[in-house]
Amino acid sequence: MRSSSLLPLLLLACGLPAHSQQAPLTAEQVIARMREAAHVSIQPGTVDTIKAGDPTTVVTGIATTISPTMDVLRKAVAAGDNLVITHEPTFYNHQDADTLFVNDPVYREKLQYIREHKLVIFRFHDGAHQRDPDFIMEGWAHQAGWTAAHRVPGGPLLYTSAPITVGDLARKLEAATGAKVMRIVGDPNLRVTRIAYGPGSPGEARQIQALERDDVEVLVAGEIPEWETISYVWDASQQGRHKAMILLGHYTSEEAGSKNLAEWLRTVLPGERVDFIPAGEPYSLPIATR
Repeated sequence: MRSSSLLPLLLLACGLPAHSQQAPLTAEQVIARMREAAHVSIQPGTVDTIKAGDPTTVVTGIATTISPTMDVLRKAVAAGDNLVITHEPTFYNHQDADTLFVNDPVYREKLQYIREHKLVIFRFHDGAHQRDPDFIMEGWAHQAGWTAAHRVPGGPLLYTSAPITVGDLARKLEAATGAKVMRIVGDPNLRVTRIAYGPGSPGEARQIQALERDDVEVLVAGEIPEWETISYVWDASQQGRHKAMILLGHYTSEEAGSKNLAEWLRTVLPGERVDFIPAGEPYSLPIATR
């Protein structure tokens, strides 16, 4: 017997793992380890399920993203990542239901691409927000440079700032996120020091509750229909109230969380390659304004 063949035995005798004997992980095993390490449980009615692909697929690489767009899927395939962990839906509605899209060419082409390349798509939305600290909030704070010193005690989404105009705050966030499109509701020259962060699409009730607070002057939000919170802030501004809103867009407001997840996963699964693949934003400006 060659001496090299004794190495795994010697390692095991010393209580050390033999790298060659480590079994590759399947998609469902990666998901289980991720949930366990994040201390999150499966809640009734959760959207955190595998949306496409075989759970027993052996993982060759992991990609995290805010949304598994066609470009993201192509980049994952090019990188050799066959497990895609997305925060938002794959198939255009919260439950990823295919009722509307059974014979739709866009849906069918995307599903066919996933199948052809044997990808597994897992949504990690509820668990990302359930974890303490919330992956999205933690990632945003790091990206925006909003440290613990800026956080209002007892208000995890409330922050303070040195006096700054709403317009300058929007420009700082534009630079931090790389966003191409950012909208302000209210007076861009309004000077503020008290900020609330409300990512994604939490609904009008939660956005209004934040804006009604005396310690909130500007809400940094993801998205909302124009006839809801946007109209509320519009009226508040026209009434001379010290209120404004910055709309980042849903993906822009949360994408840093997917990067944060990738960085964390590398510590949880040191033997796996984990890539963050940004989806970016779906909006662009007219060419003449660039």
